[in-house]
Amino acid sequence: MIEAAPNPVTTVMRALADPTRRAVFERVFESKEISVAELTRGSGVTQGAISQHLKSLKQAGLVAERAEGRNVYYRAAPQGLEPLVTWMDHYGVFWRERFQNLRDLLKEIDPGVLPR
Repeated sequence: MIEAAPNPVTTVMRALADPTRRAVFERVFESKEISVAELTRGSGVTQGAISQHLKSLKQAGLVAERAEGRNVYYRAAPQGLEPLVTWMDHYGVFWRERFQNLRDLLKEIDPGVLPR
């Protein structure tokens, strides 16, 4: 059986589903560049765990790395969020239309039910 390539939206969602990984991404995003050692300090997570989270974020296209000597620095790659933003835009339109249809129906049933 041939396995299909992972969907980019699924990859990003899986990467950000873990609360610790999401916190790591947020710290990287807030910094211009940050090292694993800096991310580990005060996180309550081991350096190995931080490295694994960064590996997942990198595979999802959410962070990029730059080596300098023995240190590796990470920076956010906001373009990695694009599949998720596109997906949310699509469903945002879907739900706005549905809510407007519901408002119209409620107004038809009882014109005084919704504020103007």
